[in-house]
Amino acid sequence: MIIRIKLYAALGKYLPEGAVKNEADMEVAKGTTPEVAFTSLNVPLEQCHLVLINGLFVPPPERATRTLADGDHLAAWPPVAGG
Repeated sequence: MIIRIKLYAALGKYLPEGAVKNEADMEVAKGTTPEVAFTSLNVPLEQCHLVLINGLFVPPPERATRTLADGDHLAAWPPVAGG
């Protein structure tokens, strides 16, 4: 199945080849979770501070168990600080 992965800020360097700006389509197996998708791209899980599926927040405990569906948009932002 195909999902769209969007990685923002410093996470963008982990996008697969062929990415346009901060997103790319990615083929994943049925039953793939956000953690599995990020790990397959070598994205450090501790750097995935804010994770959304189709614009809805996914709490950290659900990232290893919630499965993605064909056509889902998975997005992640690293922790940010500023003032």
